[in-house]
Amino acid sequence: MIARLRGRIAEAGDDHVVVDTGEATGGVGYLVQCAAKTLARLPAPGQPVELRIVTQVREDSITLYGFETALEEQWFRILQGIQGVGARLALALLSVLEPDAIARAIAAQDARALTRAAGVGPRLAARIVSELKDRVAKMVPAAGVAPLRTTAGTATASVPTGPVEDALQALEQLGYGRSEAYAVVARVAGELGEQATLEALLTQSLKALGR
Repeated sequence: MIARLRGRIAEAGDDHVVVDTGEATGGVGYLVQCAAKTLARLPAPGQPVELRIVTQVREDSITLYGFETALEEQWFRILQGIQGVGARLALALLSVLEPDAIARAIAAQDARALTRAAGVGPRLAARIVSELKDRVAKMVPAAGVAPLRTTAGTATASVPTGPVEDALQALEQLGYGRSEAYAVVARVAGELGEQATLEALLTQSLKALGR
């Protein structure tokens, strides 16, 4: 099973690269499917590259999926644990959202952010959020998501409620995306602790957002 490839990019397409592993392996070129954001960060053809690989074997095909980081690979695997999400949709999500943005969207209950991916409709997006919200909470802060805080100042895995949820809704009405607002409100709530009233959350969050 191929887990890593190192070589040079022989060619690049809209959704893949061909990695030439060099003379040591007979000049074999491996076609590797990648998310659009991954492809955008890779060097030009002819340049060296190293990719983490997930190999999927089917009755009629063997497909390689490539990732720059362990976090990208982890989310590719996590997303496929959701009913209705296969490799194609997992790559589609990683093509429009970085792993930390996916985690923020799930933590913020922002299913709409996930529908930016081709093939991900509102129902599937809601299922992803519902099934992964507890897992994302356990990944805090490794997932790049600021934890919400209780009034006692301790981290909590619960979804936004009370003044935090009210602040999120207010910021949405002002035109901010829910995931963007969540990233700020969660941090501000942690800083304010017991003083995290709706007014205080909005005031400090708007300052942080530059408004």
